[in-house]
Amino acid sequence: KMTQQMRDLQLAQARKPPGPSSPNAAKRLYRNLSGKFRVNYTSFDEGSLVGRGEKEKLRKSYLFQSNAALFEAVELQDLDRVQELLKQYSPEELDLNTPNSEGLLPLDIAIMTNNAPIARALLQAGAKESPHFVSLESRSLHLSTLVREAEQRVNELMAQVVNEAPNADCSEKEKQLKAWEWRYRLYKRMKAGFEHARVPDAPTNVHLSVASSSSVQVTFWEPLSINSAVITKYKVEWSCSPTFSPPLGEAVIDKLKNLHFTIRGLVSGTAYYVQVSAYNMKGWGPPQASVPPFAIPSNWREYDGRAPRRRGQAEALDHLLGQVKTVHQHCVCHEPCKNQPQSRKHSVSKSLKHLFHPGSKFLKTLKRGLYLTAIFYKDDNILVTHEDQIPVVEIDDTYSCLLMQDFLWFTKVSCMWDEILWLRQCVTVSQSSCSCILQTRFKMLLAISQMQGLLGIQDLGQVFFEPIKDKQGNILIVTLKAVKTNQTFESVRWVPICKLQTSRKSVSSPEEPTALDTLLISIQDKLAYHQQSSHALSPGLYLGYLKLCSAVDQIRVLVPEQLPNILCHVKIRSNPNISREEWEWLQKMASVEEPITAEPEAETSQNHLFQELQVAIKELMTLVNIPLQEAKDFRLYSQEVLDFGGQVSFLLLLPPSDDVCTAPGQNNPYTPRSGFLTLPLQIFELGEGG
Repeated sequence: KMTQQMRDLQLAQARKPPGPSSPNAAKRLYRNLSGKFRVNYTSFDEGSLVGRGEKEKLRKSYLFQSNAALFEAVELQDLDRVQELLKQYSPEELDLNTPNSEGLLPLDIAIMTNNAPIARALLQAGAKESPHFVSLESRSLHLSTLVREAEQRVNELMAQVVNEAPNADCSEKEKQLKAWEWRYRLYKRMKAGFEHARVPDAPTNVHLSVASSSSVQVTFWEPLSINSAVITKYKVEWSCSPTFSPPLGEAVIDKLKNLHFTIRGLVSGTAYYVQVSAYNMKGWGPPQASVPPFAIPSNWREYDGRAPRRRGQAEALDHLLGQVKTVHQHCVCHEPCKNQPQSRKHSVSKSLKHLFHPGSKFLKTLKRGLYLTAIFYKDDNILVTHEDQIPVVEIDDTYSCLLMQDFLWFTKVSCMWDEILWLRQCVTVSQSSCSCILQTRFKMLLAISQMQGLLGIQDLGQVFFEPIKDKQGNILIVTLKAVKTNQTFESVRWVPICKLQTSRKSVSSPEEPTALDTLLISIQDKLAYHQQSSHALSPGLYLGYLKLCSAVDQIRVLVPEQLPNILCHVKIRSNPNISREEWEWLQKMASVEEPITAEPEAETSQNHLFQELQVAIKELMTLVNIPLQEAKDFRLYSQEVLDFGGQVSFLLLLPPSDDVCTAPGQNNPYTPRSGFLTLPLQIFELGEGG
């Protein structure tokens, strides 16, 4: 029997709808069945082992036929088949940029028949034009030769068919005649397409922006008219002169999925002019100058020479923590553990057996007290104990009123899951004192260690932003962690969440559910919060809305439910950089006491930012459901641009100064009603997933 590859090929051919077959395809198929491409199917029986050389021949034959199928699909203008082949095979397997016997590539046929959809599909896959066409004259001569030879072949076959008596050989020549007539029409259509085409118009919406202190970015759209020929590349040119004499550099863009280009390695403070032109088979079209006509590489920090706020802070904190650890290595609290092995990692398979051991210290029910639960989930399944219970351990059975400061301290500890043993040993020194706070926090560390030991997992995940409380005096701190699909654990019981919710027997009334019942009822919401907290913003400049409200023991910040790790926001543009000129204009706007209605000078980066901000403010006010008229006294925060990793930056929109933070009992204006959360400020500052 033939191999699976050959069977698949035959099935694919059997499914192919009937249609006109090109003579090229017939010739390629004939070559495929002759010489080095011939395959002896009878040699493949059930018990034989094909040699490596034969397998390689078979693979080459299979890929050869795939290349032939691509040419035929392009010639027949079968877009679906072209997309299917490009998805199924790599460009190398298809020999996408290897000319056929007529010196043509698939892209040549697509653009000379002006089939824009197929040409775009090929370009996105990395297709090129034939290297034989070094000039317009060479392309024209090549097409004329193809048409002439095809016409000559048609005439020869027609004479043979007319003069010969009807027989099997004559029938074969009639088929060849039909195929060559089809080929002749194709070449004439390609030649006419080439002769009718003209160079493309200039690209549109060529916009220039400052990307950094040493780079500028140009974005553009396709020309309004491509003049009957598909555009295959663009050219970006730059110079310090508006006449582009002398030119400083140029770049050709042949990957057309995203029409933008960043010019790097420029000198800060120098003006650069940029223009873009398009290319089709007739040559380069006229260039289009950018708007604004030039840009000066810079960054907003150059306005007053300000250094990044967080420069060196992470390193300084790591150094400080290292110093603290060094001091504590020699204290009495570390003596008992000097003989313990250095590795804190537990054997996962060994430790997870506690889940099924009757003597494990996981709790089934809650008494009055403070507890810790860890939610591990994978897809729609959740990790449970041997009794099909969510893992819960006790922190303190005498603690019935969790102070917010204790909870916030716990959330900070969650950034150091691997250091719990060390923290316990350091707190032990002071726990003999009468401090209730230290006693509680030491018990929290003990509970964390117990959960880690029973599960055999150090990282317990992210702390949910508020504990669950019930009227029986129970308080439940919840951690959440997603387990990767390919991550495996031995002897772990995973249960579908819906099954866990329906099978649990509640011991409380619907009017007064226990903390565990509340957890199960709301577990989907908590998992959604955890997943949404890990989403990152795409690169760009954003406008954020800062709104705070204070309580007796905390300050809370307004965030969207769909992205709780980021302020309420809208995207201003894809370029995150604010140039020195833009920042200078913003400073002038912030320093005036009365609103200015005059717009900045046209065709400047400041005017473009002004227009972008107008659109963004309206969109943001709609998002947070605040009438635009009520926002007339809002202000832009002008002290700094908030930078996040160099790829995301924020401008902040603030309510009037008296309403930025609402005091307890005070009317809370400028706060949307639904679709938003208020997180404790310390939780938000942890930047979980941001």
